[in-house]
Amino acid sequence: MTGFAAAAAIEPHRRGGWRPVVWASAAVALLGLAACAAPRPGPVAPPPPATPPAPPVAAPAPPTSDAPLPGAMGDVAGRNERVLVYVPRDGDTLAGVATRFLGDADRAWQIADANGQRWVPAGTQPLVVPLSAGSVLDVTADGAQSVPILCYHRFGPGQGKMVVAASQFEAQLEWLARNHYRVLKLSEMAGFLAGKTALPQRSVVITIDDGYETVHRYAFPLLKKYGFPATLFVYADFVGARDALSWAQLQELAESGLVDIQAHSKSHRNLIEQATNEGDAAYRQSIEAELRLPRAALERRLGAVGVKVHHFAYPFGDANELVLETMRRQQYDLGLTVIPGGNAFFAHPLMLRRTMIYGDHSLEDFKARLQLRRNALWP
Repeated sequence: MTGFAAAAAIEPHRRGGWRPVVWASAAVALLGLAACAAPRPGPVAPPPPATPPAPPVAAPAPPTSDAPLPGAMGDVAGRNERVLVYVPRDGDTLAGVATRFLGDADRAWQIADANGQRWVPAGTQPLVVPLSAGSVLDVTADGAQSVPILCYHRFGPGQGKMVVAASQFEAQLEWLARNHYRVLKLSEMAGFLAGKTALPQRSVVITIDDGYETVHRYAFPLLKKYGFPATLFVYADFVGARDALSWAQLQELAESGLVDIQAHSKSHRNLIEQATNEGDAAYRQSIEAELRLPRAALERRLGAVGVKVHHFAYPFGDANELVLETMRRQQYDLGLTVIPGGNAFFAHPLMLRRTMIYGDHSLEDFKARLQLRRNALWP
């Protein structure tokens, strides 16, 4: 028996993954699963070759088992290689079910998307647990999945467009949490852009530029409160300045596991502007230093707490061919602009879009900037 039709009429959801359409009766489901599980004769083995082949490499052991776990004490009604049907018990959670069958509580979003709900149903209503991710590219006629990357600078009281009040930042984080957004680490974008990793449909990345001390004072406590990760791009010459983060504060942020410290150049010069008295050779050397020196400084001072620099945010969001060529040579994985909009799987890894969040944005303005779909025919 192929597919899973006897247990549930399941069709590929048009935005990727699996979604139950209608459940058959429990008896029919179990009978269908039994039929699926019944052994079938395989093909006749060919005669052995004259020279025996090398022994096959053993497949790695699966990371999970069907043994009950806290938060997943229910029963498996049946399974095939792509999905299983799970009958929950009181007290089960999606995180527990994901840990038991997918090996990672953070993959609970896959079960939620597959069932169209973000909690374990009451009673004994079954859940579909997708064992195979299916296509990782969420592409339909109306566009492709898009991941917005948000860009902040300063927090707390004060004037200026770049300053976001702590209460305003918390309202934004609370809205993301309440509406079931998954705040990703920036590094999770790499697999998505390579077409290897699926991401939740409501994904967003938080980044912060420059390295102002207000990040530690106002933003960091709120990130901890909601458990949201962020990437902080600092330029090396600014660290320790009057209103900048100190090395000790950067170490504390990095040690938290929530804040990833990455490079924002050495001096924050505009990398595409060549000074009138700066010759071509000097300009090339300056670009080389602006990308190389912040990585060296951050890894030297913060390497003991796990900081590895693979991502770069261009000052003023600007890059040219020389900058991009230097990025490739220095083996940066991701480069970020401040061109607004979301990032589909076809986005250039070294020219990722970011959307600025300003202090005069209302919550409605904030929500309007979360672009979750991109039309491939339009910028």
